[in-house]
Amino acid sequence: MKRKHKKYSRPKRPFDKARIDEEGVIKKKYGLKNKREIWKAEAKVAVMRQKAKKLIKASGEEKEVLFKRLQKIGLKVSSISDILGLDKTNYLDRRLQTIVFKKNIAPTPKTARQMITHKKILINQKVVDSPSYIVPVEYENKIELKKKKLENEKEN
Repeated sequence: MKRKHKKYSRPKRPFDKARIDEEGVIKKKYGLKNKREIWKAEAKVAVMRQKAKKLIKASGEEKEVLFKRLQKIGLKVSSISDILGLDKTNYLDRRLQTIVFKKNIAPTPKTARQMITHKKILINQKVVDSPSYIVPVEYENKIELKKKKLENEKEN
C-alpha cells in the first residue's frame, strides 16, 4: 500500500493574528469545513507557480500546454505572469461548493456543501459528492439538482 502524504503545509507562524483573521473571513465566505482546506488551496496554487517558474525559459509549446490545462479548469491565464499572480481565492472560486452557491442552486455555501455530500448535485448526469471537486469549464453549465423520484415510479 502506498503511503499518503499531506497535500498542504501548516503555516510557519501558527498564532499570527492577521493570518488567522484573513483565514476566518475566507472560511466563512466559501463555507469551508476547516482551515486545512485553505492550506490545501494555497499548496495547489504554489505548485502551479513552481511549474510556471520552471517554464520561464522553456519553449512556447510547453507554456501553451500549461496554459491550456489551467484554462480548462477555469483559471484565466495567458502568460507566466498571470500564473504567478494567482491567489488561493482564484482556486477556491473553482470548487464545486462555490459554483453551486453562485449559480443559486443552494442559498448558502454551507447548504451547498451539505447538498453535495448528500449526493443531491449532478454534474453531466453523474453524482459528485466531493465539495472540493474542481469544476472544468465545459461542465460548469451541466451542474443540476437531482430530481426526486415520483411515487408511481417507486412502485414500478
